Amino acid sequence: MTIREMGRLLRRGETCSVELIQAALRRIQEQDTFNTFITVTADSALREAVERDQERAAGIDRGPLHGIPVALKDLFYTRGVRTTAGSLLFQDFVPDRDAWVVDRLRLGGAVSLGKLNLHELAYGATSKNPHYGFLLNPHDPSRIAGGSSGGSAVAIAAGFVPATLGTDTGGSIRIPASYCGVAGFKPTYGRVSRGGVMPLSWSLDHVGPLGRTVEDCALMMADIAGHDPSDQASSATPVPDFCAPPPRRLHGLRVGVPGDFFFESVDTEVASAVHRAIGDLERLGAEVVDVNLPDLRAASACQRVIQWAEASAVHSAATDPTRIGAEVWPLIQQGRLISGSDYVMASRMRRFFRLEFDKLWEQVDVVAGPTTPVVAPRIAEEDVQVGPDRENVRLASTRLVRPVNLIGEPALSMPCGTHSNGLPIGLQLIAAPFADARLLRIGQRLERFMGELE
Repeated sequence: MTIREMGRLLRRGETCSVELIQAALRRIQEQDTFNTFITVTADSALREAVERDQERAAGIDRGPLHGIPVALKDLFYTRGVRTTAGSLLFQDFVPDRDAWVVDRLRLGGAVSLGKLNLHELAYGATSKNPHYGFLLNPHDPSRIAGGSSGGSAVAIAAGFVPATLGTDTGGSIRIPASYCGVAGFKPTYGRVSRGGVMPLSWSLDHVGPLGRTVEDCALMMADIAGHDPSDQASSATPVPDFCAPPPRRLHGLRVGVPGDFFFESVDTEVASAVHRAIGDLERLGAEVVDVNLPDLRAASACQRVIQWAEASAVHSAATDPTRIGAEVWPLIQQGRLISGSDYVMASRMRRFFRLEFDKLWEQVDVVAGPTTPVVAPRIAEEDVQVGPDRENVRLASTRLVRPVNLIGEPALSMPCGTHSNGLPIGLQLIAAPFADARLLRIGQRLERFMGELE
């Protein structure tokens, strides 16, 4: 069920939060063969569910998330509950405070069931975690879930919760959303606080929701968006109404479709599904416009340089390779080789791409393309077939999502079809800074339209 469906049952008195939480915990205990959770907080979840039901009986309604089960990527500080970042480095770390967004969700009445597995240190795209188990894709357990917020997508795709929190530094919300067939939203940089969230790359990290539907993401954003003085990057830009309904038609919407980059070296079925979704936007009244994008390969290269350097700085105290997995340790070492001049040049180029995208948003309102060029690869694969070429799984997974982190634009991944092998395909929609609420409304309208066609 979605957040809206659960809320409707709660408000009608057809169920209560305790029953929802008990049912979710039972499903996790009986059906979680995907290594979804690192820590399940059953006792505290049931206590909070009792409180939410008591509040409702007293006429108190905190909003759409009141009494709704959610779960958190294990990067978010949770008071009294260990926060591991999926690594042995933090296996015994128990914060004495909650992350800002965790506190906001609790104020909104959400009930957390626990901490979700992820790619170690949030530094990778597969969520093949050597310490807490490889995350398996519920659509096909022989395939990866994507990362780094793999558990955040799996928890939804497996039916444990309707919505979760994740983080996105180089595609880490959108990749698993695409591979697991759920919605995932990377907000504008600074729209959602990173206070109390273990960093990977200070200038690239974003916090955002994943949900069964785009509306679920919007309802989560209504509670987690806002200014946090403890986060220096947090924006004071006024928060729009994320709960506003989507329009019936999309007249006046200009959808940019690039002829290159997003549709080069892409699985033919992925490209076809994305083009069908773009056609649906047109049928809803949008104008489809061919656009030329800045050199996003260069933008991706700049993002990698910045991420390598900043991640290495974040983990500068990590000197014991036996406590870090064989996939992540070389990345930290690689960052230590980045020179100051390389970092400065990449940062200067970031400003260039910012200006180029500002010009783009004068032409169109949204850019549309695939989230990932392929569907979820097999766990055993190091390389994946993309058309006539073989490409490294990590590079293929991040290729179409990484550049957006460099400039901080809001980006949505939503399911737009199914491959002939039964795996979901993701559509990526990108918009101008702080157009988050509008982008989510566009996604909701498209989602409903595609559902009507089924």
